[in-house]
Parts: sequence; structure tokens; C-alpha cells
Amino acid sequence: MAAKIPRLAIMGHPNAGKSSVVATLTENDCIAIDKRAGTTTKSDVYPVVIDSRTVIEFIDTPGFQNPNAILEWFQSHEDTPDLAHAFVETHRNDPLYAHDVALMEPVAEGAGIILVVDGSKRIKEKDRVEIELLRLTGRPRMAILNNLSKQDRYMNQWRDALSKAFNSVRDFNAHRATYDERIRLLNALKSIDQRWEPMLEEAIDAFAHDWERRTDHAVDSILDLLKQALSYKASKTVKSSKVIFQSGRDRIKAEITAEFEDGLRQLEVVAQEHIRAHFRHNVWHLPPDSVLSQDLLSEDVGQALGLSRRQLAMVGMAAGAASGVTIDLATAGHSLGTGALLGAAAGGVLGMMGGKALAKLNIERAPNTHVYTIGPVSNPRFPFVLLDRIVLYSARAMNWAHGRQAADENDPNRVPDREIRPKGFTEALDSQDQRELARFFSDARRGKESEHEEACRDILKSLLRGVSLNEIDSRREL
Repeated sequence: MAAKIPRLAIMGHPNAGKSSVVATLTENDCIAIDKRAGTTTKSDVYPVVIDSRTVIEFIDTPGFQNPNAILEWFQSHEDTPDLAHAFVETHRNDPLYAHDVALMEPVAEGAGIILVVDGSKRIKEKDRVEIELLRLTGRPRMAILNNLSKQDRYMNQWRDALSKAFNSVRDFNAHRATYDERIRLLNALKSIDQRWEPMLEEAIDAFAHDWERRTDHAVDSILDLLKQALSYKASKTVKSSKVIFQSGRDRIKAEITAEFEDGLRQLEVVAQEHIRAHFRHNVWHLPPDSVLSQDLLSEDVGQALGLSRRQLAMVGMAAGAASGVTIDLATAGHSLGTGALLGAAAGGVLGMMGGKALAKLNIERAPNTHVYTIGPVSNPRFPFVLLDRIVLYSARAMNWAHGRQAADENDPNRVPDREIRPKGFTEALDSQDQRELARFFSDARRGKESEHEEACRDILKSLLRGVSLNEIDSRREL
């Protein structure tokens, strides 16, 4: 075929989920998806552009309206070399066939075919007509069983009927498909026509490199969040006359505490916006029972995420010991290891204090003013909670299908969401990685350039890669 990039016409009868499939495959949740049948009335082209270059095009076609008429014409002209092209040229100016011409035109121009069917519904005669007429086009073609429910009683019947007319048949839930499943679908397309293999290989490579780059950007955003949040402070200068009485001091303390906490929340919100942008989400909804819907500083979030008390104690001891070694070096070893011993003990105690305050409040007094400063964060558990939550948010962004907006969330028969572990990602890391994170957190609190940042970056990238490849065990809804 003459095209230099793969062009694929997404076909099927009205309301089979074609637009949802296109939205998910192109990562474009701005595509209008209407649950009413027949809302797509013309063919719309959706290119996938990577590095300013179109690597593949998907064409959302109007649903079949008169498949019997098209099939009858095909059968009566079966000796014609290119039936799709001949049909379009014959009926291009005939108003009676305007809809059918719009449907078949991408195929006439050489596009391959992806037929989308709803595998939860029984096969009707109209479906068999559509399958046959697409077979007669002679174009490379794949069928997708877009079953959005747990109803599978008709799936084998569909597979049997489709396998007789299509080069490949795949299960693909457009409301739940992950990046990994999209790539597997593209790989399967290579089997529909050997001539397409080089083009599809190039497109898949472009997808993979782009995904790797976006994952790197997500890691950068997470590291920026950690450095900004852990070094964050809030200050307020007031005249001494306003803090003579306890009520005045309490009010100012409450104000500066609220400002500090809101600042942390806002830093997380900005990081979340960056994560959504990296993975191209415009439509975004969180279930109310998700840990992502709860307040960052709430008790529920603190209990759900972060390290266990035992892990926190061990990490605290290790980080404390590392600080103690610095004391020994500064005193040229004359402490005989006492610094390391005391550092380990202090770190362990802090690690066990689950109820420790988020940050310390400092008051500097001058002749006419008091300066109230809160921060940076001193609670040893908080950085792990913050990290777990932004990784969880990234997991959702990486695995949230762009065609999801058409899903009926109240349908009891819908395919359930994927789940992830109930506790934090950092809890599953080995102790060495946890210590590297703790040391990075310690440097971040002091606004110090950390020698542990690259190790931390590698840990985060490994976590995000695992999430996008569905390698992490699952427990909690995204």
C-alpha cells in the first residue's frame, strides 16, 4: 500500500464503542463519546503525533447504517479488483448512499480495518452481514471484542464467526485498557498483513520511546515535589503587642499552621497536574472512597500509606547511624564510635513515634516583633506517605484508559477496576532502597543537593515501570 504510516479505520455498527476505542488508542480523552447510538455521522481522523511526526492514524467512522445494501453491491460486483474503491467512486455523488460512502471512503483510500463489536451481546444477522462485507474488501483487518461487562456467554460465538473472516481477533476493553494492552494490540496488528510490519514496528518503537520519556518526566515531577515539600516553610511576622495574651499566640499559631499545611497540599496538587499532563489526561474523576480523594494530611491517608512502624524504626536507625558517622569523621575518630551509636538510637526513637507532629514551630523574638516559622517537615513518616500517594496517583494516570469517560460507573455488570496494593509502594521496597530514600529525604529537608538523588531516581523509575507493566500486585482500586 502507498501509505507511509499505518492508517486504520475503526468500524462497527452504532454504539459498539468505536469512539471509546479510538480515544484509548490515541490517548485522546477530548474525543466526543456519546452513549446514544449513531452520534458519529462522519469519518474523523485522529493522528498520533510523537516528536512532531505522525506515526499512526486512527479513523473513527460512522456506524453501519445500510450494510445489506453495501454487501449486495459487493456481491454483484465480486469480480471488481478493489470493491471498496469501486463502491465509493460509483456512489460518491448519489445522496442515497452518502452515509455509506462516508463509511467506506477510508477503506477505499487504503486504510486497514479494525472492526469493533460488543462481545456481551448475541450475534445478529446484521453483524454477520458486516463481517462478510468487510471480508470482501480484501483489506488487512482485525476484529476487537470490546466487551465492557462481565457477560461472556456469547464471546466464543463471536470468536468463531470473526476468525473465519479476520486476520486477527482480540479481546480489548476500551474502558480499562492499559498502556501494555495497547502495545500488545499494536503488535498483534503486525500479523494482519506482512507488508505492514515495518510501519507498525516504527510506530511501536515511537510509542515505547515516548512512554519512556514521559515516565522520566513523571519521575522528575515526583522528585521536585519531594524536594519542595520537605524543605517547605511558612513564616509570619507579627508585632509583639499582638501576642501578649495566650489567645493571640494561639490564633497566630493556628494561622501559620494552616498556611503551612495548605502549602503542602498545593505543592501536591501542582505535582498531580504535571503527572496528568505527562500522561495526557483532561477528563479525570476520582472515586470518593479512593485514598487519593482523602486529604493529604488526614489520618486515613497516614494509615493507608507509608512504611510500617517496624520498617520506619529500622530506616530511622540507619539514617541516624549515617548522621552519626559524620560526627565521627568531624572529630577525626576521637569519639571512638559514640557519635554513630547515639545517632542510631535517636533515629530509632524518632522512627517509632507514629504520632510525632508534622513539623516544629519556631518563634524568634525581637524588641518589637515576633517571627513565627513552621517547617520544614520533621515527621519521619510523612515523606514516605507523600511519595506513596504521588506514585499511586501516577499509577492511576498511567493505567487510566482515555476512553473511560463513556463507562457507566453504576453498572453492576461492568468489568471491575484494576487494583493495587493496599499499603504503600515504599513498604514493598528492600531495606537498602528504603534507606536511600530516607537519606534523600534528610537532604531535601535541609535544601541540600543530595548524593542520593540518582539512587532515588532509579527507585522511582523502577516503581513506575512496574506499574505501567502491571507487575505490581494489586489490592486497592485506583
